[in-house]
Amino acid sequence: MLSKNTKILFQGDSITDGGRSRNDDLNHVMGHGYAYLVAARLGVKYPGLNLKFFNRGINGNRIVDLYARWKEDAINLAPDIISILVGVNDVGAQFYNGTGISAKQYEKTYRMLLDDTLQALPNTSFVLCEPFVLPVGDIKDRWEEWVDEISRRREVVSNLAKQYDAVLVSTQNVFDVCKDVDPVYWAWDGVHPMPAGHELIAREWINTVEQENATDA
Repeated sequence: MLSKNTKILFQGDSITDGGRSRNDDLNHVMGHGYAYLVAARLGVKYPGLNLKFFNRGINGNRIVDLYARWKEDAINLAPDIISILVGVNDVGAQFYNGTGISAKQYEKTYRMLLDDTLQALPNTSFVLCEPFVLPVGDIKDRWEEWVDEISRRREVVSNLAKQYDAVLVSTQNVFDVCKDVDPVYWAWDGVHPMPAGHELIAREWINTVEQENATDA
């Protein structure tokens, strides 16, 4: 997957956004989250590849929001790899204000994103990251409901990864392995990672993609 001049686009919600800049300030375009950490670590490890990184995550986005802006913020950038992490806001929006969508509609819209991309950019590869959630605050109070809905979307992402020959990053499993640590340490509100949480995601992203890269070599 990683080769000379590969363009890697990160897409998603606030977890991906990470406070990124919206201008030409190259010091902040990747934000301060896992996307930044991936770009930094791969950039140092493979300077000869001249990898190019883009972040188009937007705070609050659901899968339908990604679809509405997909042409401008994904296809028009002509990336070689698109990494997607989205889904927790679809659940939260439904619980809090009734504006979320079902797992079935989530799958339908997600599939449209992938199909539209391949129609325009048939050589694009995908890295699909599972949505995740930790038992903190309001989420802990409705933990079984959250787990049920997030699990449905995790299953969707897993199935899509198989069907579209995409790399699957199991973010929920990464956090589940760390159950012996207070979940607030990883994600202060159960959704938005702390620095250590972003590092966990970045490590899993890189390890998974590099394994795929070794297989393709």
